[in-house]
Amino acid sequence: MNFLQTFEPNRILFSFGILKIHWYGFFVLSGILAAIGISIFLARYYKNIHLNTEELLDIAFILIINGIIGARVYEVFLEFAYYSKYPWDIFKIWQGGLAIHGTFIACALVLWYLYRYRKINVLLLASIAAPGLALGQAIGRWGNYFNQELFGCPTDLPWGIFISVANRPSEYLSATHFHPTFLYESLANLIIFLILIFLHYLIISKNFFRKYRKSKKFLEILPLTLYLIFYSILRFSLEFIRIDKTLVIANLRFPQIASLLTIFFVIVLMGVYLKKENKCDNN
Repeated sequence: MNFLQTFEPNRILFSFGILKIHWYGFFVLSGILAAIGISIFLARYYKNIHLNTEELLDIAFILIINGIIGARVYEVFLEFAYYSKYPWDIFKIWQGGLAIHGTFIACALVLWYLYRYRKINVLLLASIAAPGLALGQAIGRWGNYFNQELFGCPTDLPWGIFISVANRPSEYLSATHFHPTFLYESLANLIIFLILIFLHYLIISKNFFRKYRKSKKFLEILPLTLYLIFYSILRFSLEFIRIDKTLVIANLRFPQIASLLTIFFVIVLMGVYLKKENKCDNN
């Protein structure tokens, strides 16, 4: 724990002339590659996805690009007062500022398009991608550590991290150590990943399906449902100790509101989906 308390990270992984590689970009890219690898591996066991590796990579590329754009647009919306003064900073994504709820919205729109115009089973596709997304977040959150951003309130706990004066909010200049919310979220996402991977193992198990064969369609979208609910609960909880500026409505930080809305819509859409599937089965 002494390492976290005394180490002051450098944002730059390495530089070569004018070329600079940031730790943030390194971890984001590593998370993306891990997510793609896990998703393609799982897709091999779902014959009813009807997509080969090349098609999956094409879809992954589209989702990643739109996800990053959505995450940035969402962040700009939340921090509009800042970006309206410094518009060129909108493009400096290596400095951080990718909001996951923006990724959810952008990817949902892409998946709707794929369902509407390409007739792809997007719910199963998203369920296959869910474990990889959790793992990618677990890896990517370390980029926040090297950027010294999105940390929590001051703490005297042994695992508190040192934050340089330049990165401390003005109201906490006298504090030196803060909650490593990046670490909390990273570890929790790793646990979510392991749960979802185990769930996929059960789903693709023939013995498991033989026992619950009537619930096959429900089980196939269960990883997606659990990921969205688990992550929303995690994010809602962490917002109580995060101190980065964001919109506050009714004493709730905006990410908390977004998390509650996500849980609500997931439950409603799950109910509609199951009702539709039961109706089809009865017919």
